[in-house]
Amino acid sequence: MMKIPAKAKASLVLLTAAGLTFQAASASDLLPLSRHSPLASSPPPTATADLAGKVGALIDGVSRSSRAVSTVAITVVDYEISLRGLSRDSEEYLRKLSEVHSRSAKRILELCEANKGFYVKAGQFVAALRQVPEEYVSKLSSLQNKAVPCPFKAIRDVLINNLGQDLSCIFCSFDEVPIAAASIAQVHRAVLKDSNEVAVKVQYPGLDRQMKLDMMIMSFLSKSITSFQSTDLSGLWENSSKLSPWNLEGKNAERTAKNFISNDKVKVPKVVWELTTSQVLTMEFCRGSKVDDLEYMEKMGIDPTKVARTLVEVFAEMIFVHGFVHGDPHPGNILVSPEGKSGFSLVILDHGVYKQLDEQFRLDYCQLWKALILSDSTRVQQLSECFGVGKYSRYFPLILTGRTIDSKSALGEAMSVEEKGKLKKDLKSLRMEDVSSFVEALPPDFLIVLRADGLLRAIIRKLCASQRLRLLTYARFALYGLFQEPTTQSALSGSAAAVLFSKLRGNLSYLKVRVVLGLLELLSWMERARRLLFKMINHLYVATGPSVKGHYLTSAL
Repeated sequence: MMKIPAKAKASLVLLTAAGLTFQAASASDLLPLSRHSPLASSPPPTATADLAGKVGALIDGVSRSSRAVSTVAITVVDYEISLRGLSRDSEEYLRKLSEVHSRSAKRILELCEANKGFYVKAGQFVAALRQVPEEYVSKLSSLQNKAVPCPFKAIRDVLINNLGQDLSCIFCSFDEVPIAAASIAQVHRAVLKDSNEVAVKVQYPGLDRQMKLDMMIMSFLSKSITSFQSTDLSGLWENSSKLSPWNLEGKNAERTAKNFISNDKVKVPKVVWELTTSQVLTMEFCRGSKVDDLEYMEKMGIDPTKVARTLVEVFAEMIFVHGFVHGDPHPGNILVSPEGKSGFSLVILDHGVYKQLDEQFRLDYCQLWKALILSDSTRVQQLSECFGVGKYSRYFPLILTGRTIDSKSALGEAMSVEEKGKLKKDLKSLRMEDVSSFVEALPPDFLIVLRADGLLRAIIRKLCASQRLRLLTYARFALYGLFQEPTTQSALSGSAAAVLFSKLRGNLSYLKVRVVLGLLELLSWMERARRLLFKMINHLYVATGPSVKGHYLTSAL
């Protein structure tokens, strides 16, 4: 690639992009920019306008494709040239690798910002993965707050075409300035004729057409990178590429509301089905602020630690009990509302991407956390084999609990200095290929769970809550997930004595693990009490002066 003249390289990129664009156009209905709705109040486009739109779509497609192909090509060449001839164990290699990561992350950020739409969504997904280098996470995280709203005129056309009436016939008022804008849609506040406030989520015009091309380009690029780097990247973007119809999002919202119907700390906005189509979703309007907005919580008198606990409980229940997991739990999709019996409630938004976990995966994942609670290294090894990473079983618990399989530290506690030193020495022997093969071997369900867990960790950290809280909550709900159905399949097909024995064995197993978990929670409570005591002593010391310093310090010790 480096030996090809600049003009030839530009022509090659342009031809590749043009070929992909025309391939997408011929394989689907990519060319038509719009299909006139029989309910729309405006006349269908003229033949000239439709032709101009098709030409514009092709030009835009070639431009977006060229940008993506050239960015990835330059990035691949950068890695190949910069790291050539360097030993993977050398300090020089690590320094150069970090530099290339930073340059590449900047290029990809610029690509996402220029192409917008699905590229922003894919960039957000990658930024949330704990398996990618920190340089990428740092750069791409800025995409969470860079969505540019679409002009209201285009949004109004989408609304009229979908709802079949002028907005004044449906709404008493409709705010033209969106209250939120994301990578594929924006949300407007409105008031219905019956005075109910609603949030109207509108998909950006032409998004279906654009997504088909973007997904084809991304598939092509991921396969190209695989051929160069022997690393399969398709699993990293596959789940972020799913654009659900708004009616499916409504059904997901209703299912989630049903799952948490007995939890007064969780609220899912109701869907207004009469005003919901494939491009428009209308839901009950809920007040609140982002789940990590500490200033808002202080103003409303809401305890951030309680919010963190509730947040982890909600997603632990999704993962371990229901097996129906929200695919994008970033702070903008979870609000803290001052309404609720407990003084607050969590409002769960954006139900477009959910993952129904495989039932066997859900049970195995529950078993894994049970083994982590009991420090059962043999069982962890077995389950690592089930998840396809038996070769790395010693390091497998690191991504979940921050400790290795043979660590003597309790769940939620840091490893000892000796353990950390040994781990650091062992990790030096791992190569980039080992990390890649580890990620590739994990089931797709595991990647979804890890992504949700990574986002939750970031929020918990922002709320100044202990990570021990997350670990103990996960452990508790893993037990709920295992023992919510005490009658096993074998017991169902056996005699009454077999059923009784199965239930007894399940109850004893649950009791054993619950005792261990109870002790860990007691230790956690004692740690919180110790911190509170020292905080009180510090305040008392500040209030009374240094003359009693020795007395209080001695008492505390």
